[in-house]
Amino acid sequence: MEMNKYIDHTLLKADATYDKIETLCAEAKEYDFASVCVNSYWVSACAELLKGTDVKVCTVVGFPLGAMSTKAKAFETAAAIADGAKEIDMVLNIGEMKAGHYDAVRADVKAVVEAAEGNCVKVILENCLLTKEEIVKACELCVEAGAAFVKTSTGFSTSGATPEDVKLMKDTVKGRCLVKAAGGVRCYEDMEKMVEAGADRIGTSAGVKLMQKETSDGGY
Repeated sequence: MEMNKYIDHTLLKADATYDKIETLCAEAKEYDFASVCVNSYWVSACAELLKGTDVKVCTVVGFPLGAMSTKAKAFETAAAIADGAKEIDMVLNIGEMKAGHYDAVRADVKAVVEAAEGNCVKVILENCLLTKEEIVKACELCVEAGAAFVKTSTGFSTSGATPEDVKLMKDTVKGRCLVKAAGGVRCYEDMEKMVEAGADRIGTSAGVKLMQKETSDGGY
């Protein structure tokens, strides 16, 4: 697979305007990225801007904390799918994961998977808040719930993806789902390391700079 098709071209900042979303979509079309990843308000606009291309619209659910009710996550998912989203990046219920309430964690993910009606669901574990053992267990729960991907990070917490965590996740899921690395992937070499470790998708706000083999000065 070409490197451009690993990239979910991302804009999740609170101050995103339509002009910035329009630019994001134009860049995604130019570089033929896998998707654009935006907050749900912008899904319908992106679906219109990307009509006729194979660039998918991805949105976030329960973002960035994961502490929303399961009903709210499912409703948010269904609304996003109706607006044109083809991929959902949901945040795990991190508090319940830390507490060892695994049935609740699994049910939370499963509700979103069901609401997505067969569309791709990626589950953000927020690895920086979990132990290695919790990362492994969370991956297992996501597989059991039918998720298409497990994902390292929101990019909005204390740290982002590491090649070590990507490898741990890849080794844990054993091909039963895919792995997305996100948060802090700001240069082409970072992306190469994540792919080498087993990442099937890269979430980054620096997609254009990555393809131009430049380094981003910040962002998701």
